Amino acid sequence: MPKFAANLSFLFADRPFSERFAAAAAAGFRGVEYLFPYDWPAHDVADWLRDADVEQVLFNLPPGDWAAGERGLACLPHRQGEFAESVEQALDYAMILDCERVHCMAGLRPAGHDEAELEATYVANLRHAADRFATIGATVTIEPINSRIDMPGYWLDGVDKAIRLLDAVDRDNVKLQLDLYHAQIIQGDLARTLEAHIGRIGHVQIADNPGRHEPGSGEINYPFLFALLDRLGYAGWVGCEYKPLTTTEAGLGWLPR
Repeated sequence: MPKFAANLSFLFADRPFSERFAAAAAAGFRGVEYLFPYDWPAHDVADWLRDADVEQVLFNLPPGDWAAGERGLACLPHRQGEFAESVEQALDYAMILDCERVHCMAGLRPAGHDEAELEATYVANLRHAADRFATIGATVTIEPINSRIDMPGYWLDGVDKAIRLLDAVDRDNVKLQLDLYHAQIIQGDLARTLEAHIGRIGHVQIADNPGRHEPGSGEINYPFLFALLDRLGYAGWVGCEYKPLTTTEAGLGWLPR
């Protein structure tokens, strides 16, 4: 069975962030992820990880001005300097938190720039991030996010596009982050997608569809997909990035099964 990590931006959200680490451990999780750690000193987060005895699995690079609607910097021309600064900030946190993978958000498609310029900017930025994170043995992940429902205008909005960009970036430590919820909305055919790209996948995330709730609440056959990940030899983490229908604990019945 895969290793499951609690996404603390989504789960145990009725507690202060500092208390979610222990709550995740008490629920049986041995790894945690979340969107961003930058509102807290890195050494404080490291203490929460150590006290709960959980592993830091993943977090995102700084996304720009999240409150203003920005969703990443990697494809945005003329902001390469800001992107490079975000890499250094994330690198500092990754070293202190002993985190082996970070997700680089692509950003929303900006007006006034053609596709070739956006792709060239993205590839150059990803190469820079990959080279910096390679110095600590860490992986950079890229995630196709559906632009139809959850993130309108998101530039990296297809699995095939992500695979093509992985080829263009051409770095061994850049991998696909496959969120099966987003992939279901983008294209479906999840089993064949896993089979076709398992060698490129560095991280998996889950939520059911529709609603982005816990496994078992919607149309995705997660027991089948978890067994398939085992058969394919996937040894990485599966991040639980879903919105509980009620409380986190009440929705964890799928986990022991």
